[in-house]
Amino acid sequence: MAKARGEFTDVLVKRGLLSPDQLNEARSLMQQSGAKMQDALVKLGYCSLDDIMGAVAENSGMQSVKLAELTIPGSVIELVPESVARENVVIPLDQQNNTLKIAVHDPSDFETLTKLQFILNRDIQPVLAAKEEIIDAINRHYGQTETESVDSMLQEFTDTQIDFTETEQTQAAGDDFETTSPVVKLVNLIIQEAVALKASDIHIEPFADRIRIRYRIDGVLVERDSPPRRLLAPLMSRIKIMGNIDISEKRRPQDGRIKMNHKGKHFDLRVSFLPTNHGQSVVMRVLDRASIQVSIRDLGFSEEDMKKFQNVIKRPNGIVLVTGPTGSGKTTTLYSCLNELNRPDRKIITAEDPVEYYLPGINQVEVKHNIGLDFQRIIRAMLRQAPNIILVGEIRDKETAEIAVQASLTGHMVFSTLHTNDAPSAITRLQDIGVPPFLVASSVVAILAQRLVRLICPKCKEPDTPPPHEIKAAGLTPQQAAAATFFRGRGCSHCHHTGYKGRKGIYEFMRMNGAMREMTFNREPAQAIRRQARLHGMKTLLEDGVNKCCIGMTTLEEVLSICHAAAG
Repeated sequence: MAKARGEFTDVLVKRGLLSPDQLNEARSLMQQSGAKMQDALVKLGYCSLDDIMGAVAENSGMQSVKLAELTIPGSVIELVPESVARENVVIPLDQQNNTLKIAVHDPSDFETLTKLQFILNRDIQPVLAAKEEIIDAINRHYGQTETESVDSMLQEFTDTQIDFTETEQTQAAGDDFETTSPVVKLVNLIIQEAVALKASDIHIEPFADRIRIRYRIDGVLVERDSPPRRLLAPLMSRIKIMGNIDISEKRRPQDGRIKMNHKGKHFDLRVSFLPTNHGQSVVMRVLDRASIQVSIRDLGFSEEDMKKFQNVIKRPNGIVLVTGPTGSGKTTTLYSCLNELNRPDRKIITAEDPVEYYLPGINQVEVKHNIGLDFQRIIRAMLRQAPNIILVGEIRDKETAEIAVQASLTGHMVFSTLHTNDAPSAITRLQDIGVPPFLVASSVVAILAQRLVRLICPKCKEPDTPPPHEIKAAGLTPQQAAAATFFRGRGCSHCHHTGYKGRKGIYEFMRMNGAMREMTFNREPAQAIRRQARLHGMKTLLEDGVNKCCIGMTTLEEVLSICHAAAG
């Protein structure tokens, strides 16, 4: 079994190829630039790539190969699709029985090896090769790829004054995905760049003199270079054709869906068109199927809240509500629950508007208002299907709420979402909708309020001392602040100089008890229910966020910007 990453340097020191001082300098360069140790040693000129690969091979107990000296049969190359080889930087070398020998560059990346074994349905025997050699071998055997960026495409449009007639717009829109048409290539590159940057949605907005393109990355909109205004019509036409939307309709809002593959991964894009003063504005929501295959353990719960939450969702009946604004991760949380509960002995049915992600083994029904198929009708019909677990996309009105409550009282476990600012407010919200208090008190078993906060970039993370006003707003005593370990992101190329990379949830988990049920029955205000929940150990959103700051996951500035209402 391979040792921990970084220990190959011990082999280099032992062989006399690297001195302790040189090793310390390489480590310093790693911290400053975010580069790997191998790259840092080569950049400083202390070791050759061959020396490094030999040390890594000895340290990991793997065979090392020189790909430039090997001839790989075409029949072996065909066993691994090009997209898989390029995405994971691997190349197949030989096959014996059901075992495939594959060249990799990182012996400690067990996740990639496990993924390849699953994708290829074969046993994998990894051997070691330099990353550059693997990329060269991929280009040799699969063919060289032409890399192009959105920036270079936009520069091309700026430099060449292309005018599109209506006929040419339609032709550009109708071309195949692989076409060489400039507009088609631009749309493909915009989508591919957004996917590569892990953007959640793409905004293309027309103004009087330009088109604005923005990506939402980790919840924050980032602006890209603007295409010329004359490209608006062909861009809209192309996106509509990809989403099977009527290109002749420009006066009404329109919706569609685009399916695409990028680097071996499947992505769906939910497309929404809205007519504005200066033309149609489009938002494409990037739905990454991998993002909802998250276990409850990875959502960001504290250990205590996670155990409570897992116990609650395994109950045979009752309602569990997840609350928060749009984009706070409610769908991901609910799908994580369904993934946890999805077993052959349970029947799960969902009613969603719309179905964003397709889950294997779960019956998903999409709301279609144009034919009268709304939440109420779907829930009534699904109860006749004898499900164990029901997911209602959102409780919006009295009828939906009452049917969901009745379903929970007749032995079903119901999951749903509600738009409220915190957990206790969900109780009064249900009563405001029109659900009788005795039904709310007897059916709701738990409420989870959540937000998403950005995580500090691991590549440029450094110790930090927050200003006194942030510590005061977070409710920390001087003693607590002194005992905490605060960090911030300096900003690097890995996080696009924002200091943040990725997001996790902060949670307010309220489990109903006898006292809270009685208060609900008596229509007591949300503040009274909140006080009672706090007495029974409920942490607020702000407290959970501050706890994550104290262990160096995020910053006080980020948490306070998300929980400003709670902070007040």
